[in-house]
Amino acid sequence: MRIVLVLLALLIGSMAYGDDRKDTTEKEIQHLLDYLQNAGCEFNRNGKWYGAEQAVKHINMKYQYFANHGAINSAEQFIDQAASKSSMSGKFYMVKCGASEPIKSSVWFKRELTRFRETTRANR
Repeated sequence: MRIVLVLLALLIGSMAYGDDRKDTTEKEIQHLLDYLQNAGCEFNRNGKWYGAEQAVKHINMKYQYFANHGAINSAEQFIDQAASKSSMSGKFYMVKCGASEPIKSSVWFKRELTRFRETTRANR
């Protein structure tokens, strides 16, 4: 009986951890989408520059597709699967902010994810 209670406690704890992790992942992904929306940058997809609204709409569409197929379980997977390159052409997405040189969107998003996590940790 005691072992059953211990196993049950472990199971409930791991379920809560899984829910917390899912919530954290969703918050991180939403932050990245919001960051792109509000950064005032341009987004290059397949050789054409788009504004933030179109970029967010496209990336969010890809995110929903991959998430519905169980392919995204972390913010890193979101970046790699939905926000780094075209699934059709294989060309890397680029981000250009102001007069700065364009950089791969994966680098841009990962920098912001790192900054966001550090800020989140510091505020706990």
